[in-house]
Amino acid sequence: MVPTQVVSAADLDRVWMRRCLELAETALGQTAPNPLVGCVVVKDGEVVGEGFHPKAGQPHAEVYALKAAAGRAQGATLYVNLEPCNHYGRTPPCTEAVIAAGVRRVVIGMVDPNPQVAGQGVARLRAAGLEVTVGVEAAACEQLNEAFSFWMLRQRPFGILKYAMTLDGKIAATGGHSAWVTSVAARSQVHTWRKGCDAVVVGGETVRQDDPLLTSRQAVTPLRVVMSRSLALPKQAQLWNTQIAPTLVCTEPVANPAMQAFLRDRGVEVQSFSPLTPQAVMAFLGQRDCLSVLWECGGRLAAAAIADGSIQKVLALIAPKIIGGHDAPSPIGDLGFTRMTDALILERIRWQEIGGDLLIEGYLPDLPQLPQEPGYTSAAG
Repeated sequence: MVPTQVVSAADLDRVWMRRCLELAETALGQTAPNPLVGCVVVKDGEVVGEGFHPKAGQPHAEVYALKAAAGRAQGATLYVNLEPCNHYGRTPPCTEAVIAAGVRRVVIGMVDPNPQVAGQGVARLRAAGLEVTVGVEAAACEQLNEAFSFWMLRQRPFGILKYAMTLDGKIAATGGHSAWVTSVAARSQVHTWRKGCDAVVVGGETVRQDDPLLTSRQAVTPLRVVMSRSLALPKQAQLWNTQIAPTLVCTEPVANPAMQAFLRDRGVEVQSFSPLTPQAVMAFLGQRDCLSVLWECGGRLAAAAIADGSIQKVLALIAPKIIGGHDAPSPIGDLGFTRMTDALILERIRWQEIGGDLLIEGYLPDLPQLPQEPGYTSAAG
């Protein structure tokens, strides 16, 4: 039942749309290249059916919700965070299932970002005589599927740069020690971010210094990716245990043949790029149906990824610590800027406290590729 304090029709729509988002998030990290979608069927103020899209190739959220509702969908209102499809793909059009079920009204969070299909689902439902409302909790719906939207509009993965630093801008002490910059709560949040991404990328220096595991600590975990020109990597590393999660190492064709053979013997996939760049790796990951890629790399590789347009969003965790050190590493390497007026200014900023640390998130301006200085075309390591 709806909370008693909710009285207006608009409030009711927002309540049920938020439930759609909750359902959609059930499949976090499992639906690529498809979006996250949840659906709720409501009649006389009560839920009579709900569902979510579990993964590509499986029925869409509307199908599950209508099946659960059965005959009770007649005259009901259907809520869904993304416009129902109106075309044949791996599954039949959801619009036809909605119409056939006798639904009276459809409430949609956002239209499909695919330019070839956007609005067609809405038009089909209205042509069939259904009342259609679009844009309920639109901002939340758009954020949930921002990677899917980016892929639809740009045909490349959505890049997210995550880093943790001290209040004076250091990601490690002068000697390289970095465990731990932030709190347990903040690190738990990182695991959730990993679960929601299809791949996580680090450079060779991160492997040498930190020996990361790069999993979500949950059942769903991303593809772990290492970028290294030289393949001067330790033979003992958690990433080489592919029983935990798959690992992809990206390098250049002639790099360390013995290490390449060693990695392949352990089930690690090795791919060569000439030259090795963040952009080339992102294009390859896009071919693998990765919609979102989390970059947890060091400063040099982070700068390279920003410079060639591989990063769209920044998640910066700031701990209330001061460590100092003239040579202590910072989260972003040299971008070639010499004046403060050259700085990239994040847009759509949000911030919150997590376990005593401050999270600042925002989006990089949509700029053409920045000029690169020598060394920017390769990953650290």
